[in-house]
Amino acid sequence: MQIDYFLALQSPYVYLAGRRPWEIAARSGVALVLKPVDVAQLFPRTGGKVREERHPSRNDYAAQDRARQAKKLGLKLDPAPLFRAANPAPAAYALIAAQAAGGGDLAGYVTAISRALWAEGRDISDDEVIRAALAAAGFDPAVADRGMLMAAETYAANLEEAVAKGVFGVPFFVVGEEKFWGQDRLDDLDLYLAGRL
Repeated sequence: MQIDYFLALQSPYVYLAGRRPWEIAARSGVALVLKPVDVAQLFPRTGGKVREERHPSRNDYAAQDRARQAKKLGLKLDPAPLFRAANPAPAAYALIAAQAAGGGDLAGYVTAISRALWAEGRDISDDEVIRAALAAAGFDPAVADRGMLMAAETYAANLEEAVAKGVFGVPFFVVGEEKFWGQDRLDDLDLYLAGRL
């Protein structure tokens, strides 16, 4: 058994999820496999819309809800980060390469990249930001350079797998046939893995 964790590093909800997916996996004794996806391609293929195409009322509600969730979790959250439109692919490629290489703290890398965007006003497409996050998480900062082709192919394959498995947003967790969407469903994932749901 494993948890397939479909995520996008620029997602505020991945930031809000933080380390909890790893904590849940460890408690349950199951593997957590990260599958970064391009949500700009995922949303239109699964009936969704990117933020710019959504009705303002939806965006307003989402902004209020994110602020409440961040406060509840004790996290700083910039409601309009300077680099929100940064290309997430380089950071995703680095994550894929780091996961393949092993030996570091994937949760540390994911949370560092998410925090860089949502709390520190940094550009997650910048090589220096990515390399610093890799190093802080115990990975060789050059791991992404060596694994770029493999990472690009995996990134594309993750999108196809996500669509095939019924994934339509992030963070999204798949355990066998069971699906859990959103950082606000992590408690349900935890209960399910404990045999209580």
